[in-house]
Amino acid sequence: MAREYEAALNCLSSLITRRSRAARGNKGDRYDLMFDYLKILELEDAISQLKIIHVAGTKGKGSTCTFTESILRCCGFRTGLFTSPHLIDVRERFRLDGVKVSEEKFLEHFWWCWNRLQEKNGDNLPMPTYFRFLALLAFKIFSAEQVDVAIVEVGLGGKFDATNVVKEPIVCGISSLGYDHMEILGNTLGEIAGEKAGIFKKGVPAWTVPQPEEAMRMLEEKASQLGVPLQVVSPLDHGLLKNQHLGLDGEHQCLNAGLAIALSSVWLKTTGNLQGMQIDQNNLPEQFVRGLSRASLEGRAQVVSDSSLGQQQNSNLGGLTFYLDGAHSPESLEVCAKWFSRVIREDPSHLEEQIHKKHHPGRGGHPNSLGGKEHLQMLLFNCMSVRNPQLLLPRLVNTCSQHGVKFHKALFVPNQSAYNKVGSHASPPTDPQQVDLSWQLTLQRVWENLIHGEQGSSCANAYGGSLVFPSLPLALNWLRESVQRRRSVQVQVLVTGSLHLVGDVLRLIRK
Repeated sequence: MAREYEAALNCLSSLITRRSRAARGNKGDRYDLMFDYLKILELEDAISQLKIIHVAGTKGKGSTCTFTESILRCCGFRTGLFTSPHLIDVRERFRLDGVKVSEEKFLEHFWWCWNRLQEKNGDNLPMPTYFRFLALLAFKIFSAEQVDVAIVEVGLGGKFDATNVVKEPIVCGISSLGYDHMEILGNTLGEIAGEKAGIFKKGVPAWTVPQPEEAMRMLEEKASQLGVPLQVVSPLDHGLLKNQHLGLDGEHQCLNAGLAIALSSVWLKTTGNLQGMQIDQNNLPEQFVRGLSRASLEGRAQVVSDSSLGQQQNSNLGGLTFYLDGAHSPESLEVCAKWFSRVIREDPSHLEEQIHKKHHPGRGGHPNSLGGKEHLQMLLFNCMSVRNPQLLLPRLVNTCSQHGVKFHKALFVPNQSAYNKVGSHASPPTDPQQVDLSWQLTLQRVWENLIHGEQGSSCANAYGGSLVFPSLPLALNWLRESVQRRRSVQVQVLVTGSLHLVGDVLRLIRK
């Protein structure tokens, strides 16, 4: 099966193309082909029978979908969840009852779709591009597995997204909007909101979170054109969780949870499944509380200790902990910085250090002190070259700085997963001589200018410079050696800027 799985991943990799802007001029990048593919795969009726929740947005759409799926699963329904991107294995994108689809089921449905599309493949009907194929596969899996509800996350934009072949969803959601993928979606918040609102369907209820004025205006305009009842949710009130905590960490998750509650409630009501459940500002059903507290999503505000250091990871010796968050827009990096600053403050060993400093002034926190333990914060960063590091890095550094966190070192690395190959079980070869590091050197320059330039020398002195590594394994080895050299140091590494990078780190530290 491993060989067959590898063959399927190779087929998928062959579908990857450079994303081009889908606009009226190029007929949505030939968006109409999606309907030909649906015919070939006999999916038109199947999709119309699925009871779908469709979610678009810039930030938080994956979290919103995850909360929604968890709530409805805890209400006793068979759920299908389609999200992107994946971190380690492409099967993470297709979840049945909260669990990624098995290799066996994946292969069965994959080849069924692949072989039919290959048969009809020709000049007038090329094979679907990578994401379009994955969306078609999701609809095939969910209809074949007869899910009660399919929660579908938009890949990019909305109007011309492959998932937007859904004609009659039960309810639509739009999470927080911001500037991202501007090369494809437009340069203003209004243009971006217009693309996302492309998922609205005539008369189908839609919910959103509070948005910047320009974005909200556009959403309201599009909703009114289609007779869509558009409503705005409030963030979740923690008191409703009855002493439980949200399964996804970070203050911003209250907004995503609020949206998930609204989407789940509308779905239950519209499908006639709301009997006996009281949902209002003062009460959440027990199933909702359970769903919100059990939700989990890898690579978002996730803390993982490095197990390779074995017994060293204890309270008296140093250790290496990774704080992983796939934030890659200015707004989400600010949220990520606030989360990182908060969780390292709440780290039990950090509290020990504060107590030690109090009782042993001048000694605690120094690497050579008897009982104190020094904490060093490091940044491991990469972002895709379509993003602007001049917008990303200052947001991250300044927010951390405001919360008293300064990075001892910043490490810049290329992503391990090649863009033209879907993550397989094999690791790509990395010959340092052949790696193009020009982008990482650009990121380093932006970092150095930020630290030494505008910030002034006092800030520069608090930072320990930066390094560029030709591969992620080399960067991880350097971090591990740093901890082994200084046994009393606790190294806390924030990994951010790219979900690809976060996935690569997870894959390597779990080996």
